Amino acid sequence: MSDPEKVSFRLVASCPDQAGIVAKVSVFIASRNASIVEAGQYEDPRTRTFFMRYVVSALDHDFSLAAFSSEFEPVAKSLQMQWRIANASEKQRAVILVSKFDHCLAYLLHRWRVGDLPFELPCVISNHDSLRNLVEWYDVPFHHIPIDKANKQAGFQATADKIEEAGPDVIVLARYMQIFPPWLCSKYRHRVINIHHSFLPSFVGARPYHQAEKRGVKLIGATCHYVTEELDAGPIIEQDIVRIKHNDTIADMMRQGKDVENRVLSIGLRYHLEDRILVQGNKTIVFD
Repeated sequence: MSDPEKVSFRLVASCPDQAGIVAKVSVFIASRNASIVEAGQYEDPRTRTFFMRYVVSALDHDFSLAAFSSEFEPVAKSLQMQWRIANASEKQRAVILVSKFDHCLAYLLHRWRVGDLPFELPCVISNHDSLRNLVEWYDVPFHHIPIDKANKQAGFQATADKIEEAGPDVIVLARYMQIFPPWLCSKYRHRVINIHHSFLPSFVGARPYHQAEKRGVKLIGATCHYVTEELDAGPIIEQDIVRIKHNDTIADMMRQGKDVENRVLSIGLRYHLEDRILVQGNKTIVFD
């Protein structure tokens, strides 16, 4: 049980590697009567970039989020630091998009309902109406917004309007079988999480299990990644695999793959919700 007299912040930052980074940040935190209760650090030797994620605990009457932000700015500036800070007790808002496959959606809804994945869920959006009953059983608003092949722009604009109305911190594509247009990818850069049902970069695009069966692979997998303008090529957050046999059919692969998809997507989403991910180019640094 958390201490009600304390408040926790998550400080996530990166900067050019140099002497004294940890010392400067630690001295600042200690000088505000706060403590570092969790620390993750990494130096990328190729780019000479330093990454850090600290969980900071402080007495709430001594040190607010606003005070931290304003008082830390000179320290960050001296280190040429890119940084953000969040109140660890505040839940992020997530909008889920889905098409017809229900396994990832059902898994996320259950984990959300029982409190395993802490986030606010203002709505679920789908380009089909078939999952309405499932979503509304959880008392979550469901919006059916079709994507007409002859006029996809109108459908995506309506979808974007509904997303904006919900005000999400993160958008989860839980087997949403539409390709996000570039302007939506750009608007929500590194805030759109997708689950792809293959071990990327293998089998990009549609019907990866069919591609895997045709190729005769012995391992299939799933990949949770940020969505970018290039299909299934955004920064990878989490992956996992399952071994298959020569006599496994495509239906067998899909059945086994669903378990992997559920696990990988929920782990990737948790990393995002807990501010554990920093993006560097097309790679992620994950402090798990």
